[in-house]
Amino acid sequence: MVRVGLNVTRSVLPTWLARLMCGTAVLCLAGGISFPALAQTQDALAGNFKTNPNAQMLLESDELVYDINAKTISAVGGVKIEYDGNRLVARQVTYDQKTGRLKALGKVEIVEKDGNRIYAENLDVTDDFKEGFVNTLRVEAADNTRFAAESAERIGGEITKFNNGVYTACEPCRDKPGKAPLWQVRAQRIVWNGKNKTIRFERGRFELFGMPLAFLPAFEIADPTVKRKSGFLMPSYKYETNLGYGVSVPYFWALAPNYDLTLTGTGYTKQGFLADAEWRHRLENGEYSVRIAGISQNDPRAFYNTAAPDNDAQDWNNKNRGMIGSKGAIHINPRWTLGWDAMVQSDKAFAYRYGLDGYADYNKTDQIYLTGLHDRNYFDVRLYKFHVQEGWADSFSASSENKQPWVLPSLDYAYIPTQPLAGGELNFNLNLQALYRDKVDANAGYTGLPRSGYLAGIKGNDGRITGEVEWKRTFITGSGLVLTPILALRGDGMYVDSDSPGVTRDQAFRGMATAGLEAKYPILFTAANSTHVLEPTAQLFIRNNEPYAGQMPNEDAQSFVFDASSLFERDKFSGYDRVEGGTRANLGIRYSGTFNNGLSLNGIAGQSFQLGGVNSFASQDFVNVGAESGLESARSDYVAMIGANYGAYTLTTGGRFDKDTFEVQRGEVAATGSGKYGSVFGKYAFIAAQPTYGFPEDRQEVTLGGTAKLTPNWRLLGSGTYDIVHDTLVKRTAAIAYDDECFTYQMYYTQQRPITGAGTAGETTTTYGFQISFRTLWEFGKPVDIGGI
Repeated sequence: MVRVGLNVTRSVLPTWLARLMCGTAVLCLAGGISFPALAQTQDALAGNFKTNPNAQMLLESDELVYDINAKTISAVGGVKIEYDGNRLVARQVTYDQKTGRLKALGKVEIVEKDGNRIYAENLDVTDDFKEGFVNTLRVEAADNTRFAAESAERIGGEITKFNNGVYTACEPCRDKPGKAPLWQVRAQRIVWNGKNKTIRFERGRFELFGMPLAFLPAFEIADPTVKRKSGFLMPSYKYETNLGYGVSVPYFWALAPNYDLTLTGTGYTKQGFLADAEWRHRLENGEYSVRIAGISQNDPRAFYNTAAPDNDAQDWNNKNRGMIGSKGAIHINPRWTLGWDAMVQSDKAFAYRYGLDGYADYNKTDQIYLTGLHDRNYFDVRLYKFHVQEGWADSFSASSENKQPWVLPSLDYAYIPTQPLAGGELNFNLNLQALYRDKVDANAGYTGLPRSGYLAGIKGNDGRITGEVEWKRTFITGSGLVLTPILALRGDGMYVDSDSPGVTRDQAFRGMATAGLEAKYPILFTAANSTHVLEPTAQLFIRNNEPYAGQMPNEDAQSFVFDASSLFERDKFSGYDRVEGGTRANLGIRYSGTFNNGLSLNGIAGQSFQLGGVNSFASQDFVNVGAESGLESARSDYVAMIGANYGAYTLTTGGRFDKDTFEVQRGEVAATGSGKYGSVFGKYAFIAAQPTYGFPEDRQEVTLGGTAKLTPNWRLLGSGTYDIVHDTLVKRTAAIAYDDECFTYQMYYTQQRPITGAGTAGETTTTYGFQISFRTLWEFGKPVDIGGI
């Protein structure tokens, strides 16, 4: 046996062998078929093979024959060549210097360093790889895609023809290797045109379970090196109760490497033709898109709900409907980004009703923003407009759209100096907010008197600017006690310009000073099979009373919830419009535990106390934010939560409990689990009656769902949400799915029946859909989302 180690830059022999190894892969792959796993680089297609110039080549063979007369060099018998992570095996490899042709004969196998394997009985190519022939070709890509052809021929350095080619992404059956895969594509001839960057399939067919499913006389797709090419994309299908069955056919128009246009036509059996166009443009420092859609509805009355005719008035009162929207982000420099997301539509519910991706959210937010981030500095300014894509008519008094404010603007700035001050951390925060609203947002019972309903938003203008500085430092005593003193100063300037009932003040300045101390004493317990940490925690915050409590509008601190997660917050309000005042103590204990069997536990429990001054949560404001919160009395309700994690199983539960009776005021239980036979999730939520907020009854809801594996490939999926109080199944989803390494099929059904603000069940909406996906080839439809935790 001859074993030779050669430097490819100093020898004729390794040079042509290197070209053979690289070029063979190009011949086999470049002309093949347009699938990502088989794509090569542009340099490789052009013959400019990128390899390590310092790589060593190892050649093994029984003989190395140099025929001076014939001017051929041959490695004969058990040939094995390794070069730069690639390996070639053949019975014989010959280079003819007179004809400039390379030949590899007898069970040729090439293993590329990326994992692709190429097999052939023999190959014969020119040394510039413009002309060549390969016989009995088979390719196994690293991602388990497979391609085979009886023969392949390369002509003129631009065109490669494959005869009787087959492609699939399915693995062969281990028990019956000769059995047809689940799906495959056959073509009598496949022509790759390197100049036009196209691949053409001639007299082809798509086979499923070995049976022809679709005959394809001729079709053409993009070259693997082409990332974008004009042409029709795969259609999608859907069904919606009021729209009927719909088929969407998109056409992608690649106008340039950095901009394109997608035109989509959707035909609905009930409502007619929906036209949709999206322009996308990628810039050197960002990108943006513009989308336009519209329809002239065939049957608007299909939306009419006889039980509640106003509920879908936007849908059935408008025949011609449309929208224009745009999204984008421009990176001014590495620190600053300018972006936007905006939509204008003919009515309030068009994008939502027709499910226009990116614009179909029921609560849609338009915004323009400028964001800066550098080291420990953060700046963000945004202008907002809120859409509620509801069906109410413009004249209907319950409409929410006109009650939504314009935010002009909202600004946040945060700065943390790199150098400590007195050994502690100093941070600055600035917030500015200016709003305008066309219509007052108040419930029917609001009269401007305390506790007479709520005023969620005033008509007119209001604004606020807030500046705050905080300093804190942590000390650890010799006994392990952790002490953190906190000092904070805050100022708020506020103004109001409104004639809404109950608004009596037009401007105010609010100053707050806080001195606080947090003390923690971690205690470690160890046992034979577990470790536990208990951390009793106490906080004391001394501050002045909240000035003008409840006298100024509350726009951003309405969603206040007191639970274990907010127990140790210095300011428990969710926004800047309200701020905690007076002296308060928070007492509780944290716990974490780990066990050798993989179980881990964590929990928090405690209570809060108003020790002096005016309790901000007992102060009345326009939305009664502190009422029935559990903090409105001197001694708060108890809050607690505990979570457990064991491998693929989790359980969390928590709640707020009455300080006197220990009755549950708010509770939640959530669990997830997965195993060999599927997965399951569940959630139960309870909120006690809150008459102040318009909820005279308890609210209870339970959600269950999961998947069940019927076989290794077949699954059942389902979920449901049940409103216990109103005895209504508000949402249900069911699906059946098949998955394997090359094919996915899913068929699903969903039904929604929301509970209206009046506490009655609304209109039922039913949707059917499916998804079929042939890996690396085609995909139809979209998968269903059954929810989860």
